[in-house]
Amino acid sequence: MGKIIAIANQKGGVGKTTTSINLSACLAEKGKKVLVIDTDPQGNTTSGFGIDKNNLENTIYELILGECSISDCIIKEVIENVSVLPSNVNLAAAEIELIGVEKKEYILKNEVDYVKEEYDFIIIDCPPSLNMLTINSMTTANSVLVPIQCEYYALEGLSQLIHTINLVKERLNPNLDMDGVVFTMYDSRTNLSTQVVENVKQNLKQKVYDTLIPRNIRLAEAPSYGMPINKYDARSAGAEAYMQLAEEVIRDVQA
Repeated sequence: MGKIIAIANQKGGVGKTTTSINLSACLAEKGKKVLVIDTDPQGNTTSGFGIDKNNLENTIYELILGECSISDCIIKEVIENVSVLPSNVNLAAAEIELIGVEKKEYILKNEVDYVKEEYDFIIIDCPPSLNMLTINSMTTANSVLVPIQCEYYALEGLSQLIHTINLVKERLNPNLDMDGVVFTMYDSRTNLSTQVVENVKQNLKQKVYDTLIPRNIRLAEAPSYGMPINKYDARSAGAEAYMQLAEEVIRDVQA
C-alpha cells in the first residue's frame, strides 16, 4: 500500500504546486510509481506536466460529479513512473454542485481506494483555501506536507491549517498525520530567510524537513516548458533540493 500525501497550505504562492510537481517527479526518478492528483481549479500542476488542461474530456471535476470512473480520468505515464489525475477551471463549480450531497467529504477517497494499490506514492496538490476540495484531499491522505515560504508572515495561517488538520483527524480521518513543514523560496543571502527558519523551528512542534528549497530561476522557468525541474535542468540547485526532499520522504516511509 502506497503513501498518500496532501500538499496543503491555505496561503497562495508558497510553492504547493512547485512541490507537488517536483517532489513527484523526483520520487519517480528514484523508481517509485507516483500518481499526482490536482485538486486545484487553476490546474497548474496539470499544465506543469505538459498536459493541455483546457482540452480534457475527463478531469477530477467529472470524477467528483460521478460522471466517470477514476481510471477514465488518469493520464498514464506523463513522464516515466508519473501518472496524473488532471484538473481545470471547471472544478471551481464543484463546491456548489456538491451542496446537499451525502458524505461529500469522502468522494475522492472512495475513488482513490480503487487504484491506490498501484502506486508507491500519491501526491495531492490542494487549492489555496480550506474548502471542500481540501477536506476531500485530507480525508483521502495519510499525511499532510506543508510548504512554507521563507518570509515574515510564514507562521500566519499555519495555526489555522494545523487546527483544520486536527479537526479532519478527529471527525473524518483518524489516520491523518502531519508529515511536517518544508521551507520554499529560501535565499541564503538574506538574514530574513535564516531568521524565519529558526523562528518556525522554535515555535512549531511539527517536524521541519532538513531540505530547504531555494529561490531558483530554473525552478520558476520549468512550468512554462511543461516539465518538472529534474527534466528541465537536473543540475540546478532546485532539482538537487527536490531530489533531497524525495530522499527524506522515502526515508520517512521506510522508518
